[in-house]
Amino acid sequence: MGVRHPIVCAPMALVTGGRLAAAVSRAGALGFVGGAYAGTLGNEPDLRQELALAAGERVGVGFITWALEQMPEALDLALEFSPPYVFLSFGDPRPFAGRIQAGGAALFSQVQSMRQVDQAIDAGAVAIVAQGTEGGGHGAARSTMPFVPEVADRLAARAPRTLLLAAGGIADGRGLAAALMLGADAAVVGTRFWATAEALTPQAVTDRAIGKDGDSTVRTKAIDPLRGVAWPDEYSFRILKNKVTDEWAHREADARAAFGSLSHAFADARRTLDFDVLPVVAGEGLGLVHDRPPAGAVIEAMVSQAEMLLRRGTSFVEGE
Repeated sequence: MGVRHPIVCAPMALVTGGRLAAAVSRAGALGFVGGAYAGTLGNEPDLRQELALAAGERVGVGFITWALEQMPEALDLALEFSPPYVFLSFGDPRPFAGRIQAGGAALFSQVQSMRQVDQAIDAGAVAIVAQGTEGGGHGAARSTMPFVPEVADRLAARAPRTLLLAAGGIADGRGLAAALMLGADAAVVGTRFWATAEALTPQAVTDRAIGKDGDSTVRTKAIDPLRGVAWPDEYSFRILKNKVTDEWAHREADARAAFGSLSHAFADARRTLDFDVLPVVAGEGLGLVHDRPPAGAVIEAMVSQAEMLLRRGTSFVEGE
């Protein structure tokens, strides 16, 4: 794919704008602008503006698939910028595969189950991202460590030329090295890039999160219905614990019955950065995030650590 380092920046809603995507690609990895909800939420950064900020760098664009179904024109807008890759997550990519290919791009498909792996293969994805529950934001039920090698075996049998990327809880060189040993060709990194100088994440948000550990996060299906966002039921949401999660995280059925009841409270919390209410997205790798450096420094540190560990690993093999 023309990159030096096997690292991909996840296309995160309200986080991966053009500056971050460009900085990642400039540092030798692969950046993606987060097209996210395709504009359906109404509070997202202007996609055209963010893609323009990344002009001159080789970056892709990513969308939440079920939201793109509601706003398909967002894909046409993105393809005007000739991205090399379109990254689809959380839904069947097959209805969009033809348009993506016709637009001159190749498909990345993020999956959370073996059924979705087969859909991605049928869609002609050049890369399949096996996402585990450890990651921040939305995900499903599989854990990264067993899921990645199982997907590797499926690809070996059905689509050996398709690249495999591991996602979920990878925040440093140890995670990168482990992903490669599990059979992945690269790692998709979210939370670590969420706390970088170029990210759209407000400084107050990362200040709130840095210093906490993975135990400070919770995965629940309660938050989306409370904020009035109709996510498919198979997906849950990993965020920092706060007063709202303390009250609702274990009451998912009640939250579904109260759909949209906290939408105004969440909107106010975004404006005022009320962390008792605001869903701060972070994965279990949060305990490995201690600062907010430039993205290039993150990539350099991850690669150096992974190389050192992979070289050291030969010492565990008898006779080496």
